[in-house]
Amino acid sequence: REQLEGEQLLDRRYQLQKVQGRRVALPILEEKLSQLRLPREMPCDLVQIQDPVPSRAACRQTPAQKLRDELRQLLGENWSEELERDVPHAWQRHGDLVLLSENSFRDALWENLGPVLWETVASALGAQRLARQGRILPDGMRSPIVTLLLGQDGWVEHTDNGIRYTFDVTKCMFSAGNITEKLRVASLPCSGEVLVDLYAGIGYFTLPYLVHAEAAFAHACEWNGHAVEALRRNLALNGVQDRCCVHHGDSRKVSSTTQPQTPSPHMPSTSPSLSFQLELQDVADRVNLGLIPSSEEGWPVACRVLKKSTGGVLHIHHNVESFPVPAPPQTPVLKAEQGSLEAADSDGDVQDPIEDGGKETLGARIRPEWQRWAETTAAQIQELLVELHGQLWCTRILHIEPVKSYAPHVHHLVLDLECRPAPS
Repeated sequence: REQLEGEQLLDRRYQLQKVQGRRVALPILEEKLSQLRLPREMPCDLVQIQDPVPSRAACRQTPAQKLRDELRQLLGENWSEELERDVPHAWQRHGDLVLLSENSFRDALWENLGPVLWETVASALGAQRLARQGRILPDGMRSPIVTLLLGQDGWVEHTDNGIRYTFDVTKCMFSAGNITEKLRVASLPCSGEVLVDLYAGIGYFTLPYLVHAEAAFAHACEWNGHAVEALRRNLALNGVQDRCCVHHGDSRKVSSTTQPQTPSPHMPSTSPSLSFQLELQDVADRVNLGLIPSSEEGWPVACRVLKKSTGGVLHIHHNVESFPVPAPPQTPVLKAEQGSLEAADSDGDVQDPIEDGGKETLGARIRPEWQRWAETTAAQIQELLVELHGQLWCTRILHIEPVKSYAPHVHHLVLDLECRPAPS
C-alpha cells in the first residue's frame, strides 16, 4: 500500500477489501495500470470487483472533487493533468441550473465527448441544466455572452431578502455583489413616496423599494428588452405590478414627440411616442441612479424628474478610484454624514459651501477621495438644478455608502444626496 501511495497509483475513492484466500484487494487507478511495477517478491493478481465500497473520504467529497473523479472515470486513459486544470473548482448555482466559468472545458478533447460530457457534469453537480459564462458585451447594457450547454432554456429564479427574481441567465446578469446596497435600500423610509429608477434592470433596486421600503409608486426605466421582460415578471411575482410603471427605452435620449394621456396621481399629463421616459418630470421624491462605472449621463434626467416644489433624494452610483494610503485612526462620526446645505444662485456661484486585487475590506471610514467625489458631485447636481429651474436650490450630502471593491483601487460607491429648492 505504501508503495502504491508513493507512486500515486492508489485509487482513494474506494476502500481496501478482503477477497478469497485471506488476501486484500487494493484499488488501483485504472488509467495508471500500465505504470504498475511491483517487486517479484510481492506476488499479486489483478482482479475486477463489481460495485467496490466507497472510501470514507469519497463519501465526504466536495462537489468539485466528485466532478473531477467522475470526469476522470469517463475519460479513462485519456485523463491528463492538463485536462484536470480545465475542470472548474467553482461555479454559480441558480436553482437547477449551474453556470460554469468561461475558462472551463476549453480543451478540444472535451468537445469530442459530445452531450455525454454535459450530462456527466450535471449529474456530478446535482443540476438539470448547464450554461457557460462568457465575456460581458461592451454594449452599455452589460449583456452577458452565455451559452446554454444542457437544457431547454435559461430562465431561473433566485430569492434575495424575501424578494423573488426570475431572469434568463443567457440574456441578463444577476448582481449578487450588490446585496448590501439592496438591504440598505429596503430599510429606507419611503412610505408614501414616488420613486424613479433610471436603470432598473430586472428590478434589483425597484423591488426592494416597493416590497420592503413601501414606496407608494415606482417608475422603472430600462433600455434592455430582455431585462424589461424579466422586470415585468418580477413585479408580478412579488405582487407589486399595480404600483409600478415600466418605461422601456434609453432614458438618456430626448424626444419631443408627445401624445395625449389620461393623467393620474403619479403620471405626467403627456407621454412621448419614443423614449417617453424623458418626458417624466416633477414626479419623484427619490431617484435611483444604479449604473456603473458612472451614471453621470442620467443626472440631468434625475434633476428634471424631482418634484419642483419639494425636491427629494438622489442615490448616485459611481466607481471611484481609491489610492492606497495608511489608514488613519477612525473617528466616531463620518464627515460625509455631517454635510451642510450648499446653495448657489442662478449664475452657479456658490454662496454657502458645504483593497488590492479587488478584495479589499470596506470599512466605515470615508476616504478623502470619496469625500472629494461626493462634494464635486453635489456641486454639479446643484448647478444642473439651478440651470433647469432658474432658481436657488440646495444640496446636502446625507451619506456615502461603499458597496464593493470593483477592481484594484476602484470602489463602487453610492452617494445619498438631498436636493431641495431654497426657501424664497
